[in-house]
Amino acid sequence: MREQEGGGGRRGGREGRQELPPQSPEEQARAICLRLLTGSPRTRRQLADALHKRGIPEEVSQEVLSRYEEVGLIDDAAFAGAWVESRHRGRGLARRALAQELRTKGVHATLVEEALGRLDSDQEEQTARELVERKLRSTRGLERDKRIRRLAGMLARKGYPEGMALGVVRRALEAEGEETDDLGCPGE
Repeated sequence: MREQEGGGGRRGGREGRQELPPQSPEEQARAICLRLLTGSPRTRRQLADALHKRGIPEEVSQEVLSRYEEVGLIDDAAFAGAWVESRHRGRGLARRALAQELRTKGVHATLVEEALGRLDSDQEEQTARELVERKLRSTRGLERDKRIRRLAGMLARKGYPEGMALGVVRRALEAEGEETDDLGCPGE
């Protein structure tokens, strides 16, 4: 009897209560969302996917997610704007790559366009120039065509359009004294 009471007492103690999941699906959904949002901002779809994986009923998920949107804990427009700013500045990603990342995260197309609208083409081209300038140093000593492939390839992987990439590379090589007259622009 004493062993049973002791065992029951341990389970009913403070540690045991911390390990018990919330009882209702609504409580579970709220706890999951708050835990995920504590780490970093998430889109509504990312949270919906997480709730689905954990077996939360669809109607409960939608109710909790809608409430979190109402109080501002979920804001896909703010998420998209911050994502564009951060990934463009930090990684040098262009509009095309940023749009793809946001779509993958479930951001609605209109919100993607709004966020990308804050990134103007002059700013995007300036970032491309800065990326090329940094990479240019490591390509010195290589033959010109190889340098062009490496520099333009780096910009392409970051989502820059071919015409812009080749134009930026051409100007950077010309500034170094490389001959680029035979480098046609796409479509010439």
